[in-house]
Amino acid sequence: MTALQDLKYAQWFRGADVDGDGFITQHDVRMMSERYIAARGTPPDSAAARLLTEGMDEFWRNVIAPMDQDGDGKVDLREMTEGFRRALTDPALYPHQVEPVTDRFFDLVDLDGDGRIDQAEFRLMFDAVAGVPDENCAAVFAALDRDGSGALDRAEFHQAVTEFFYGNDPHAPANHLFGRLSD
Repeated sequence: MTALQDLKYAQWFRGADVDGDGFITQHDVRMMSERYIAARGTPPDSAAARLLTEGMDEFWRNVIAPMDQDGDGKVDLREMTEGFRRALTDPALYPHQVEPVTDRFFDLVDLDGDGRIDQAEFRLMFDAVAGVPDENCAAVFAALDRDGSGALDRAEFHQAVTEFFYGNDPHAPANHLFGRLSD
């Protein structure tokens, strides 16, 4: 693991600690879903909202909760970083660990159902879920849109998430997926 990955994980932690108490709990993970569902205007009892909530619950159970080293039901930055270092070492495990939640987010973010996420859809998701400022969203989106089509297809989106969680290239555009990294 590298200092770059630690920075990325800390950035993700700040966004995932929705209530700002210094811990990620199942409630925080649920609030991430709820914030996005509300920002999108999706009815909370809809099939799409249930799928996202179930996916985030699965992410909590399979990825975040096992990082809780002291069994207190919450994960601090140290526990999460150590947990990511242990769990997210092999990109071949992405389909089991991260892809299901990423697919659900992609489907919810794709507001018009065209199989692509445009810049407005991207901005809505990252502002609502992780509090990423508009100016960061625009720059990150442009860098992630590798084919210059003006939208991210599912493959580009998965590539970005994979690059963020598993990558170690200091110049990778996805390093800033959840906001500009700061030293």
